[in-house]
Amino acid sequence: MTHQEFIGKLFEIEVVAHIAHLQVTGSGAYADHTALNGLYDSIVGLRDRYAESIQGKEGILTGYPQTISTKEGTDMIRYTKMMAEAVNDHRSKLQEGFLQQICDDIMELLYSTHYKLKNLK
Repeated sequence: MTHQEFIGKLFEIEVVAHIAHLQVTGSGAYADHTALNGLYDSIVGLRDRYAESIQGKEGILTGYPQTISTKEGTDMIRYTKMMAEAVNDHRSKLQEGFLQQICDDIMELLYSTHYKLKNLK
């Protein structure tokens, strides 16, 4: 996955989490609402850290994905785990420790949100 594709995935996570946050209902809704709010708020700063760091090293990135699927109605418990695994896969291909560190922070956020959605009802 290119840096642009990875950053595009981070934009997707923000949008998917925000939509799910607005649509949550039922038992445990407040816990899910709060957990998803934390995800979409925090992913923005992590995405910017990643993009600005790689651009500081390599120059301005161009060629971002043109469309981002919102995946309305996504099972967020499965989605957060799937995205954490995708971030880990991307991380394993990086040479730069500073980018690996940001990926670690993103995985922590995704796995923490996964835990909250799955267990805090």
